[in-house]
Amino acid sequence: MKIEQFEDKGLSHYSYAILSECDRQIVLIDPSRDVSQYLAYAENNGARIIGVIETHPHADFVSGHLELHQTTGATIFCSALVGAVYPHQTFDDGNSISFGKITLKALNTSGHSPDSISIVLTHDGKDKAVFTGDTLFIGDCGRPDLRESAGNLTAKREELAAKMYHSLREKLMVLDNEVIVYPAHGAGTLCGKALSEANSSTIGAEKLSNWSLQNMTESEFISMLLQDQPFVPKYFPFDVELNKHGAGNLAQEIANVPIGHPEVLNSSIYIIDTRAEKEFKKGHLPGSINLQNGGKFETWLGSIIAPEEAFYLVAENEQILESLILRCAKIGYEHFIERAFVFQAGTAIMDTTDLRRFSTNQTEYTIVDIRNTGEVKEHPVFKNAIHIPLPELRERVSEIPFNKPIIVHCAGGYRSAAGSSIINNAFGNKAKVYDLGEAIKDFL
Repeated sequence: MKIEQFEDKGLSHYSYAILSECDRQIVLIDPSRDVSQYLAYAENNGARIIGVIETHPHADFVSGHLELHQTTGATIFCSALVGAVYPHQTFDDGNSISFGKITLKALNTSGHSPDSISIVLTHDGKDKAVFTGDTLFIGDCGRPDLRESAGNLTAKREELAAKMYHSLREKLMVLDNEVIVYPAHGAGTLCGKALSEANSSTIGAEKLSNWSLQNMTESEFISMLLQDQPFVPKYFPFDVELNKHGAGNLAQEIANVPIGHPEVLNSSIYIIDTRAEKEFKKGHLPGSINLQNGGKFETWLGSIIAPEEAFYLVAENEQILESLILRCAKIGYEHFIERAFVFQAGTAIMDTTDLRRFSTNQTEYTIVDIRNTGEVKEHPVFKNAIHIPLPELRERVSEIPFNKPIIVHCAGGYRSAAGSSIINNAFGNKAKVYDLGEAIKDFL
């Protein structure tokens, strides 16, 4: 038996291939949109993919379960509670899948969502591992507030938090201490709030160190779980629905994206300019948002641009453009690309910040802090700053006065490049807009 973990760093997502070496069969758990890696793994091992298990309809990425079914004939398994539209077999308490010497047993572990399951792997009659989806993370557990208005079943966060308390204690903590824990996400995901950097653990280790498995009352747990959860990106409910139905063939969907510079740009459509902020500030197209090609591009794209909202996608060369279209597709946004094109210079510019003047005359500026609420609460930087988190900035930009120059900051420079460009689009002709960028580190 082999367990292979696949990581998508941009989405902090883990997926798994379970290989039975005696009969060369594979079952996948929570696959990503790009299924080529699983097909290559199967080919390299001379094996056949026979099953795909979805622990729940994911909110933060698009799964490749339907394409895998259509490509390989693999059976898709999920909870009956999902109300899945795609072809599937239900997989709930009491159900199991056996292949070779491996048995996979379903556990209904609602909490992150009403339809969440975990999967216990038994080999040669002994429990070896548990795939916990978004129920149990390393150092944390899944947030319970993503299904109040999305999915086949909806539930209030307090109800799901209570279910999480019982799922953890009655379904997962009762497993042997030696059972390995394989979650669907790692540090950096917005599906939890305090994940460890580790990519796996054991039930015993989590009992010792994971806050959510400590001795406490149900009410204490609910209070702690609901406290300080991160923001919810705009695209999360959209992806829940898309995963419930199953996404289309990735290659075909990407091939349908219009490529090439349009003769005329629609001024009502935002341009997502992914070039480095220094190049952006030297020259860009009017109406552009500088969302750089960085580690969390997908998350911030889906936090700034709402589902069904068209956008232009701009990159510095064709190779990068191709990779970014794929990244858009990982959250189901390939359909919303009005046109993707290579672009290297434009007429609109943004002035660079005079750091010396700002350092000595901060009251001459309107300071806008676009960090998340928890970051500002934990570490305030400028006393008189206006706090508007980046995901809310487009909708709340009118709250910013423009009687003074405006300077925008985050915690490291990536978000402030996007935020300052959004504000510049709104106030560029009324006030100077500056990006503090990486220089914020001098003030932290």
